[in-house]
Amino acid sequence: MAKNPRANKQGQKREKKEFSEELLNLARVTRVVKGGRRMRFKATVAIGNKKGKVGLGTGKSSEVATAVQKAVAAAKKSLIDIPLTETFSVPHSVKLKYKAARMLVMPASEGTGVKAGGVMRKIFELAGIHNVFGKRFGTTTPLVNAQATMKMLERIKTPKKAAPVVVAETVLEEESK
Repeated sequence: MAKNPRANKQGQKREKKEFSEELLNLARVTRVVKGGRRMRFKATVAIGNKKGKVGLGTGKSSEVATAVQKAVAAAKKSLIDIPLTETFSVPHSVKLKYKAARMLVMPASEGTGVKAGGVMRKIFELAGIHNVFGKRFGTTTPLVNAQATMKMLERIKTPKKAAPVVVAETVLEEESK
């Protein structure tokens, strides 16, 4: 009987991940010290369940894998819920200025798809938003654009539902003698 390559040493299968991960940016950061240069890596990661939850995190370490793990842990701590419409779009348009980035997101009809670029597109896909228009102005820095996108998604409110119509019911009771 052949062994399952996906099973660990105890014979258990790997668990399916709850969130999808997307590496948005990996930067090599150099610091000059007395003996020369010290290199570290900074990872920016977005996670989402494609059902309205998304998070963003950054991590720094001397190794790439450790930096990504730290970023994923930070992203899990910063999860937000996003209200979606029946067509998997945003309920209303939002404008935002954050640091050097200016963002605009607008709802789109079904079948439009994600019309956004860069990290904004990746975050929308991880959040489960399928029909949306997005535009960024200003900076091209992936970290700032990702932070601005998250701030913008936090500002999305649920649409107010119409108050239910209550019909007064009259109950006629017959007097029995």
